[in-house]
Amino acid sequence: MVGKGQVDGQESHKNQRIQVISRAADILRLLGEDSGGLSLGQIARRVDLPRSTVQRIVAALTVEGFISSDKGYGGIRLGPEIQSLAQATVADTRDRLRPIMKSLSEQTGETVDLAMMEGGKMLFIDQIVGSQRLRTVSSIGEAFPLTTTANGKAALACLDPTEAVALIAAEHERGDGQGRALSEILADVESIRNGALAKDENEHTEGISALGFAIRDQGGDVFAISVPVPSTRFDRIRENLAAAIHRCRRELAH
Repeated sequence: MVGKGQVDGQESHKNQRIQVISRAADILRLLGEDSGGLSLGQIARRVDLPRSTVQRIVAALTVEGFISSDKGYGGIRLGPEIQSLAQATVADTRDRLRPIMKSLSEQTGETVDLAMMEGGKMLFIDQIVGSQRLRTVSSIGEAFPLTTTANGKAALACLDPTEAVALIAAEHERGDGQGRALSEILADVESIRNGALAKDENEHTEGISALGFAIRDQGGDVFAISVPVPSTRFDRIRENLAAAIHRCRRELAH
């Protein structure tokens, strides 16, 4: 028969393990937000834990490859194991979205792009080339701004409003907004947040327009599917293109 003291001891041990996992997750999140590397002291202050506790957790995470430490500069960063897991997650999401992209391209004859938000930009990671003779094609690995592209505006609408506003303001200050008023960009993002498709009408590149939408995966990464179209036929096909994109978005939601 298990006594009350044994049960209480087991429960206490279980709670301690949960607390350690929670603290380790806080440290990993912090390092994910600051790719420049942090010292033990900086981590301890920012997660509000004793330096000795942080040192023990960092040592354990380092052994597992989740953290790497540059002793020459005192910089603690995310390790190769975390980066490998992140790459696997991106690949999984890309593979899950590819059938949707192919279906959308077959329905419209247009090129369909997949981009993910990374470092305040939209990084192109996949593409289905359309069957139209006159079509738009971007290179995998290219990075594009947020506020002048359909995929960028769609991604912004997936973020917490405060985070989105900060990114929009930063891009606007750099002059990437193509002269558009900040209030106009914010209004665009708000309409997308309320269900509208994101659009780019000759904003990023003269002669190219686009419609799109974005999703946020379980890991918090934001991915956007967009359909760029030569502006010469955009107005003519806009209604049918929007209907096809809405159908794909509904299919993805189910």
